[in-house]
Amino acid sequence: MSKTVNLHEVIAGKSAPPACDTSLGVQLVKTGEGYAKGKWTIGEHLLNGNGVVMGGFVSAAADIMMAYAITTLLHEDQTFASINLHTTFHRPTVVGEVEVEAKVEKFGRTVSYLTAVLTQNGKEVASAVSSVMIMPKR
Repeated sequence: MSKTVNLHEVIAGKSAPPACDTSLGVQLVKTGEGYAKGKWTIGEHLLNGNGVVMGGFVSAAADIMMAYAITTLLHEDQTFASINLHTTFHRPTVVGEVEVEAKVEKFGRTVSYLTAVLTQNGKEVASAVSSVMIMPKR
């Protein structure tokens, strides 16, 4: 059986983050209204055959932080799901730390639009845009 995690409780420090966060090494640092900032600690286990971080992991780190950003605007009776995710890679991401900042650009009744920027060593390594469908919990 899958385990659900209430991101409101994670933000409040009342619950541990989901396994995907810890498996990838993403840690929530700060949230605000429609905003989330995190630190991604990258180990060698995330490198591809070219010695850089696999693009899917970069996209996943952005998606994780965007989830926290949208959660700051949702009520407890709402949930969400990404309906698309577009990532642009600006330079290779390597072992070390990456800052991940996400914000809600437009908060709609049923669909919202978010962006994320990933920065390593003071340089933007990737940016992501996502549409998120908001729906009531069943």
